[in-house]
Amino acid sequence: MELKVNGQSSQVDVDGKTPLLWALRETLGLTGTKFGCGIAACGACTVHINGEAVRSCSFPVEAAQGTEVTTIEGLSPDRSHALQKAWLEIQVPQCGYCQSGMLMAAAALIKRIPQPNDKQINDAITNICRCGTYHRIRIAIKKATGQTS
Repeated sequence: MELKVNGQSSQVDVDGKTPLLWALRETLGLTGTKFGCGIAACGACTVHINGEAVRSCSFPVEAAQGTEVTTIEGLSPDRSHALQKAWLEIQVPQCGYCQSGMLMAAAALIKRIPQPNDKQINDAITNICRCGTYHRIRIAIKKATGQTS
């Protein structure tokens, strides 16, 4: 199967029912996307499909054909995305395991709603952070979108 990932076409030799997560990590070597729960509940595996946040652990590879897949590596390879800068400045990560999924969910949100309020952030960012950095995540999203509070 052919996938377009981070702007590049790649061939993956996997069963079509294979979760996209495993094709990204194991076949293409893009290990920034993390495995968390395997049931699309935690969000550690969040990637973009045509700009929309999708939990890749439950998204079959065959459904990704003909789409634009973006992983954390494709968000900005040099950490120049406004969210990545704000994440570092606000010191959002603690353990860091959920951060690639959080960043991808936040990037999809601000693409859809350029200056989200707290409720919109809470409604859109359903990813789980075991370290509980949700307050810093909201601050970083607002900082990245030019909001002061």
